[in-house]
Amino acid sequence: MTELLQEKENELVIHFYSPVRFIADQFKKDPAILGTEDAMNGFPKIRKGHYMFGWDWGPRLPDAGIWKPVELLFVQKARLTKVYPHQEWDDAFLKVSLSLDVKIMLAQNVKKRDGKTNAQVQWETKEADWTLYEEEKGLKVIWSITDPNGNVLFDHLDGKEAAFIENPRLWWPNGFGAHPLYTIAAELVSVSEADQKEVVLDRVEKRIGLRTMTISTKKDKYGSEFAHVVNGVKIFAMGADYIPEDNILHRTNAARTRNLLEQCVAAHFNCIRVWGGGLYPDDSFYDICDERGLVVWQDFMFACANYRLSREFEENIMEELKDQIRRLSHHASLGLWCGNNEMEMFVDKGEWGAVNEIKSDYVKMYEYLFPKLLREEDPDRFYWPASPSTGGGFDAPNDPDRGDVHYWEAWHGNKPFTEYRKFYFRYLSEFGFQSFPSIRTIETFTLPKDRNVFSYVMEKHQRNAAANGKIMNYMEQTFLYPNSLDTLIYASQLLQAEAIRYGVEHLRRNRGRCMGTVYWQLNDCWPVASWSSIDYYGRWKALHYYAKRFFAPVMISCEEEGLLNQTMNVNAEPFFVKKSIRLNVTNETMVNRKLTVRWQLRRYDGKILRGEECEVCVDALSATWCEKVELPDAQLHENYVSYQLVKSGDTISEGTVLFCPPKHFRFIDPKLSLRVEGKEIVVTAEHYAKSIEIRNEKDDLILSDNFFDLNGGEKRVTICKGEPAGLSVRSVYDIR
Repeated sequence: MTELLQEKENELVIHFYSPVRFIADQFKKDPAILGTEDAMNGFPKIRKGHYMFGWDWGPRLPDAGIWKPVELLFVQKARLTKVYPHQEWDDAFLKVSLSLDVKIMLAQNVKKRDGKTNAQVQWETKEADWTLYEEEKGLKVIWSITDPNGNVLFDHLDGKEAAFIENPRLWWPNGFGAHPLYTIAAELVSVSEADQKEVVLDRVEKRIGLRTMTISTKKDKYGSEFAHVVNGVKIFAMGADYIPEDNILHRTNAARTRNLLEQCVAAHFNCIRVWGGGLYPDDSFYDICDERGLVVWQDFMFACANYRLSREFEENIMEELKDQIRRLSHHASLGLWCGNNEMEMFVDKGEWGAVNEIKSDYVKMYEYLFPKLLREEDPDRFYWPASPSTGGGFDAPNDPDRGDVHYWEAWHGNKPFTEYRKFYFRYLSEFGFQSFPSIRTIETFTLPKDRNVFSYVMEKHQRNAAANGKIMNYMEQTFLYPNSLDTLIYASQLLQAEAIRYGVEHLRRNRGRCMGTVYWQLNDCWPVASWSSIDYYGRWKALHYYAKRFFAPVMISCEEEGLLNQTMNVNAEPFFVKKSIRLNVTNETMVNRKLTVRWQLRRYDGKILRGEECEVCVDALSATWCEKVELPDAQLHENYVSYQLVKSGDTISEGTVLFCPPKHFRFIDPKLSLRVEGKEIVVTAEHYAKSIEIRNEKDDLILSDNFFDLNGGEKRVTICKGEPAGLSVRSVYDIR
């Protein structure tokens, strides 16, 4: 509005009001609108990141202020408001047609005056397709396409014209191929009638990936599948749920986000779910996912809360969604839009006051308004009304045989880890287990007197009221009682890693029936005990190293029988305990594999008692079972099984299993030692050692492998980050 600007001393004033007082006032007016008990009352009444008001992993720190760049735009005649690239493919993926859906907003003076300055005000007219003004206003759109190498393929294309690319370089998720990105640039041009001179009014540039991507929900003999389909290939999703990286928003930046997402790639992720109770990430988040092949499951920001769909609220959220869809829809990594987190499930149960008109408003929002908007704004993208869901309509939204599932029985339900093996979820989009962060992380918010998990300060950094008790419950089932806080932390991280390993390995063994495991959660927003695999300071917990192994594209795993899936009551004295192993090789690559499987029954010190090997041929994108091996003569507390997957003489995947809880296994001192050779650390064990952890003094090492088993001998690991100063090493033997 140039008429309102003065030559000097222009002032733009923004007023901020307390979000805490606002939601408290709103809650008094409308106490029926509720959400998770972990957040402050009234939080659904304000469009801020819900997590700011507290969660069962985050503090109550709602902020106020400007936290993103603010621009005052000068619009000359018109501007671009939507540039949507649409792809149409032939069946063989040998040719793609690219076209643009472009909308503009005209800026023109109308007969309205500002009451204070009496100046005529410039207003923008209603948005429209640019072609409506091509002749009347002399506007046109031209665009270009540049390939991943920087070569211009098409230049000065008419905005109504499609471009055909032969033999395009396909974009693939991590582990399935490359992630090439093409660049499209669109310009809105004004053409002078007098001399046909062109003036560029606005320009938009976007990087895109050439690929098809959807979700298959096709019915089958088990129910209905739920699988990412990229370029016609069904992908097994492997990843974690992402939450905001900080409560103090100015601490986040593109470099920090890149580092976090690079750690996902290092652990073989091909997918990441942006959880719906936080914030829509910055553009840089999606740029990195595009570049590194991380398929994004994008929740809209509606988690664990009910909403009253007033006219004002509807207008507010529909503008919010339109802005985000237009900002993000071109990204190659964007796999699907999801309406909300867990609300179909909770509304179905009548939780948080979800009855009558609230239930009706739920359906209108997520099953009518949102998909209607997406049909207009992003018709090429798959939409899913909630997570978990079977497709909407309150039709058994957490059904294990249809849609996606959130499974928490092996945490909230206190079930053993083997409980996962009773289910064959089609896509497990949320499941988790808590642990404590590194002792060095704990030292950042405690004094020595506070370093007890039940101290006031430690409990303030444990936002789930029942969690410490759950950790201790599972610990007494698994390990000897730890003799220090540091040992307790180590044991808690092993519990977490083992819990998630049980779930992921079981579901990967059943690839085809299950097509995704996305665990809760990737990261933390402050130093805290939580479900994360990487803590607030970027330290890898045991789980992230385990993830690197159980998300490996080609992996061997073992379904064992022992006390854990029969009885752990030492006083029951079962007359007969089944002991067996059944090995499985999973191949999540596009290439058939011929490999060698080996296993050994060993004594507690690592000595081999017997062993076998066989050749296996594993087709691309499949899982293959080996024959079940009964081991009735194995000693419960003295014998264990080790197994390896070998390619051309090199072990590419391995592990060990016990037939009893670690606390009752006859571990002997493995006499671990370390030496540093350049960028490698060499670990030596005289006897069997389980879950070996290597640390430096700062506990900031990132290694090529850690928390691994050794049957004796030595192992070399590469130092990826950190300095090998003040090294120490321990194993399960040291939990006592």
